Amino acid sequence: MTLFDIPLKTLAGEPSALPTGKALLLVNVASKCGLTPQYTGLEQLQEEYADRGFSVLGFPCNQFGGQEPGSAEEIAEFCSATYGVSFPMFEKVEVNGESQHPLFAQLTTVEDAEGKAGDVQWNFEKWLVGPDGSVQRFRPMVDPHDPALVAAIEATLPV
Repeated sequence: MTLFDIPLKTLAGEPSALPTGKALLLVNVASKCGLTPQYTGLEQLQEEYADRGFSVLGFPCNQFGGQEPGSAEEIAEFCSATYGVSFPMFEKVEVNGESQHPLFAQLTTVEDAEGKAGDVQWNFEKWLVGPDGSVQRFRPMVDPHDPALVAAIEATLPV
């Protein structure tokens, strides 16, 4: 099963899957984290590259310090009102452990720039998925405007 075959649900509970033919930046997000201001940079990436076949995809997670306690409606309202998020958001998931979502079971096998795979470290870990299914991993402290991440996005864009 490829990443694109894994069933997902939108934040509104609708069946979904990863969109094909695009460069995607998957991010486990949280509303009450010290890294939450990264939403600003993620939205800027969305606006800058959306017309070139790119999308950020947000996956709320409450596994790190209980920093995403809200309901789907509360998460949607927070993201929209506070950060103007326009990119797709998906249902709250577990990214580590026994109840780990199948998407993250595959993503956590990918090594980061230092050659380390395994559990998600914290909120705002990022995976850049190419249209061909290739995956690059960026740890939580990598800012959305980090030159290495931006260069990787630009190299992965289909258009």
